[in-house]
Amino acid sequence: MATPNISLTVDAIVFGYEPKEGLAVLLVKRKYQPFKGSWAIPGGFVLEKESLEDAVKRELKEEAGIEVNFLEQLYSFGEPNRDPRSRIVTIAYYGLIRRSKFELFASTDAEDAQWFSINKLPKLAFDHQKIFDRALERLQNKITYQPIGFELLNEKFTIDEVHNLYETIHNRELDRRNFRKKFLKLDILKELKEKKSEGRGRPGSYYNFDKKKYDKLKNKGMVFEI
Repeated sequence: MATPNISLTVDAIVFGYEPKEGLAVLLVKRKYQPFKGSWAIPGGFVLEKESLEDAVKRELKEEAGIEVNFLEQLYSFGEPNRDPRSRIVTIAYYGLIRRSKFELFASTDAEDAQWFSINKLPKLAFDHQKIFDRALERLQNKITYQPIGFELLNEKFTIDEVHNLYETIHNRELDRRNFRKKFLKLDILKELKEKKSEGRGRPGSYYNFDKKKYDKLKNKGMVFEI
């Protein structure tokens, strides 16, 4: 029996957040065939002496000019006909960044790199819509037991900003008062002296994420029911 000729790639769904613009995903416009001119997830072939993690970080740097601290392996996609070139298996990752930290810069095999609202995606190349759907589902599930959403916020934030982020990710309204009460009860935030004043209402407190408190809570098992 002949040894199958299978190539390996990595792809990355990178979510970025801005309070006024909501949750977005990073896409690149392909410079070459197949799917030349189509929008796609950043990614590419793994080099012979390269780890998967190094490969996905390199591709994000080359295709969009960004470095992502939070990257987690998502799933493997290996349908025989997913790529018209040959039999290619991809290991997908998803990442979270603050959009304001980076200015996108496309190079190598990408013509352009842009942020797209998760609710207004263009038609994606390959099976990248399927990969995106799996990544969004993972994000929605994971923020109920691990506070990865803080990767999308500034270092200091208000409870209202956390609430708005969770509403955006889940794409549904969440009772503001109930959310505030439950989230503060987790006791994983550190209140700062600085206040945020908006309009005529009482100034809101700024908070930091307290990783030490979270690590203690995580050992017990954290579930945040929204």
